[in-house]
Amino acid sequence: MSDFALNFYDQFEDSDVKKESKKSKNFALKLLLGILVSLLFIEILIYLFVLPCMGTVKIKWSGLNNYSREEVEKSISSYLNLNFFKFKTYEVNKILSNFPGVESVNIVRKFPDKIYINVKERVPVAMIFSEVGGKTVPIQIDKNGVLFPSKSLSFLDNGEIPIVSGIPVENIPQGMRLPSKYLTLIDQISSISAINKNYFAEVSEIHVVPKEYGNYELVLYPVRGHIKVLADRTLNEEALQYMMVTLDVVKGLDPSVEVVDLRYGSVSYHSNMSDVGVSFE
Repeated sequence: MSDFALNFYDQFEDSDVKKESKKSKNFALKLLLGILVSLLFIEILIYLFVLPCMGTVKIKWSGLNNYSREEVEKSISSYLNLNFFKFKTYEVNKILSNFPGVESVNIVRKFPDKIYINVKERVPVAMIFSEVGGKTVPIQIDKNGVLFPSKSLSFLDNGEIPIVSGIPVENIPQGMRLPSKYLTLIDQISSISAINKNYFAEVSEIHVVPKEYGNYELVLYPVRGHIKVLADRTLNEEALQYMMVTLDVVKGLDPSVEVVDLRYGSVSYHSNMSDVGVSFE
């Protein structure tokens, strides 16, 4: 009987020891888990609030071609030393959008200190020359008729951008649109460029001739030869192809031709030797 009681007591004592050991392990695990959760919470707080407040923003630029990074950063220099929370996205966007050669700006913020700025620059479809401050300077025009400064004339080497003359732009500031009556012409030039930029490699200049009641006609100057082509205000791929074919035919008939008139659905040409009207179907 005493042996049974002793064994029962030993089992009971072992059970208590195991329970205490299990409680100790559970407590240790809970304590470790609590410490890990606390550290994670502190790390999140540091990442979300402390780091963005401690340093200045780091800006990543993209889309800059004609404008340099130094040039655009100078315009927003007062914002470069701000932290992530104080950086004013709307104000920076407004400043950069005021550049005449910038079409749009997209700014993305990324914790804890990154600012991604993508600048979409205007793409020229035509160019004019205007007098600014007593100097004749090139001014580019985008597909929407917006004027913006030309950073270089390298794009003229391949002849993809036509020169347009005769449009009064002296009183139109850069960043503004051309008068509405000329937007159709710019849209036509843009459409032709989208099809094949090489068409304008054959045309050195497109001159606008104002007419009564706000209308206008065009005078085209081909690259080959000292010839001017009179045309109406409809400028498209078919009209340019017709012009090129007609020039080849007319020059074959009269090498001294000076003016070719494609208006009114017929063809006539003038030279220092003749004044002939010719119809082509």
